[in-house]
Amino acid sequence: MSYSEVDLRPAIQFDETTRGDFVVRVYQHLLGAIAAFAAIEALFINLGISGRIYDFVAGGGGLTWLLVLGGFMAGQWIVTNAAMDLLNPQRQYAGLLGSAALYAVLFSPMMHYFFEIADGGETSVMAAALITAVGFSGLTLVAFVTRKDLSFLRPIVMYGFVAALALIVGAVLFGLSLGIWFSVAMIALSGAAILYQTQTIIREFPVVAHVGAALALFSSVMTLFYYVLSLFISRD
Repeated sequence: MSYSEVDLRPAIQFDETTRGDFVVRVYQHLLGAIAAFAAIEALFINLGISGRIYDFVAGGGGLTWLLVLGGFMAGQWIVTNAAMDLLNPQRQYAGLLGSAALYAVLFSPMMHYFFEIADGGETSVMAAALITAVGFSGLTLVAFVTRKDLSFLRPIVMYGFVAALALIVGAVLFGLSLGIWFSVAMIALSGAAILYQTQTIIREFPVVAHVGAALALFSSVMTLFYYVLSLFISRD
């Protein structure tokens, strides 16, 4: 098969039934990625891997965390490219599963804190997961029912995440605390990303790119979850 044999028209150009089937596949794969993340994270916790990652990050200070973050970003670039390989379904699924594994590593220090150190940490994780699920559902509903073109959010999301990364690096290098308002701002930015991407998967993604579309949404959902969890840490 070559690209000339793959229908690369965006989903919005197809009939309602085809678009609906595409959306269903996207959200099925999104749920699959979330389930894979939860399973891998549970395995990390039970095998003590999360604890070792926590000790590695805590023992090395901020520069070690930057190393982990840099490795995560490089890995995400690789798996995103894999997930968008429309000629190789096996590589697409490997990319989605790889992203779930990368997020499990990124979340490991935080999950170790909640499950092994903080009092009532399991309850906090469940509450954060519920808040994330409710927020994502509400944003998805808004994106699908509104007739307003949300493409104006693209530069906000793009430059917002670049600015956030610069703040994180600066905070680590200079020993600064970003505080609770940074988490709040990142939650708002993640919400904007979900709104934009939800419309984008219909307007720009081909119907054969359901795995890549699921990965895009998965990344925003996990970012939202991460910073909701950060608010619970700030409360402790």
